[in-house]
Amino acid sequence: MGEAPALCVEDLKERFSNGFGLGSKGFETSTDVGDKTFVIGCNNNDSTSSLEVHIYDKSRGKWVIPTVLGTKPKPYEGHSAVLLNEDRILIITRGSTPDDCIWFLEVDTEYVKQQKEGLETEVVAWSKCVRGDAEKPVVISGPSGVGKGTLINMLMKEFPSMFGFSVSHTTRAPRGTEKNGVHYHFTERSVMEKDIKDGKFLEFASVHGNLYGTSIEAVEAVADSGKRCILDIDVQGAKSVRASSLDAVFIFISPPSMSELEERLRLRGTETEEQIQKRLRNAKAEIEQGKSSGIFDHILCNDNLEKCYENLKKLLGLDGSAPINPKPSPNGINLPPNHSVSKIDDNKIIIQHETPGPGNASKNLIVLDVSLLKGGAPGRTRGLDVYNVDPISNCLNGIHKLS
Repeated sequence: MGEAPALCVEDLKERFSNGFGLGSKGFETSTDVGDKTFVIGCNNNDSTSSLEVHIYDKSRGKWVIPTVLGTKPKPYEGHSAVLLNEDRILIITRGSTPDDCIWFLEVDTEYVKQQKEGLETEVVAWSKCVRGDAEKPVVISGPSGVGKGTLINMLMKEFPSMFGFSVSHTTRAPRGTEKNGVHYHFTERSVMEKDIKDGKFLEFASVHGNLYGTSIEAVEAVADSGKRCILDIDVQGAKSVRASSLDAVFIFISPPSMSELEERLRLRGTETEEQIQKRLRNAKAEIEQGKSSGIFDHILCNDNLEKCYENLKKLLGLDGSAPINPKPSPNGINLPPNHSVSKIDDNKIIIQHETPGPGNASKNLIVLDVSLLKGGAPGRTRGLDVYNVDPISNCLNGIHKLS
């Protein structure tokens, strides 16, 4: 965090917009939160320039440069800023794609408070806002040889359009025909270490000198595609995910006994005696942690594969007792370049724009309902609802959902 020279409050008001439109210089906006003013945007007219956040501390009369966490919005042409619940600022961008035009800058949420305490500096965090909800990711763990890979493959085969895997990150070089973004996200060690420090990874480990890990963005990308993410990770990885902000279902697959597990490992015929003994030692420790640590919501005993699979489907609501309604990938919001933004109350934001037509242009109103938001930084903010409003009738009457 750094500081900049003081600027009087009157200069601040004169330089920036009130948070509901474009600023007078570039597209900076200012939003007051308590005794601080958050200035967001680019201070020149180049839309490709880096988006920045500065804080003016009115009690100290000084500018503060915060640590900015999360993935920033892509370059855009301008934005409006609206304060919600005194802990986050809703950013509605101009000139963005439909799936990239609604963001939150968290300034005093629980996540930001935790990061401030840990980093001992001023912190803000970006979170992309997404329409609708998503199924909770599923974390499946268990010792080697227990059959969790087989169970996951059975799920993927029976419900191919419902589940998906996140693509892990690694600092090792690609092998053979491996493709970036398909087999792994290949990255530089310095980049991954910084992302880990910034809280962008759910879990990570060092293997043979290379880093491997699951990023929050990779899990969110699966949900964005309309699928439910499955994470096949070890107990230590599950422990890290449980300690993160990700809201997931945690399932541990246990063998009926150690002797049964040993028999399965030997039948595979893929390991040496030394490797088998090492896997058995690790399995014993994982089973103890899996059953007693409080990490897992459910423990399934794989004493019979078909029976265990039916129990797994039941836990996930796939046993036929309830209708299966796969969640479609969320649609974006088509916003015209020119629009105005206003706030009805703590839960509803109005976007007004005009549609050219014969004679007079027709006015159109869109309502953003933020009453059911879930999640947040360092992942997505989900639960946004969007409605059209008949501008002729009462503002809150005649509302219907956008398709």
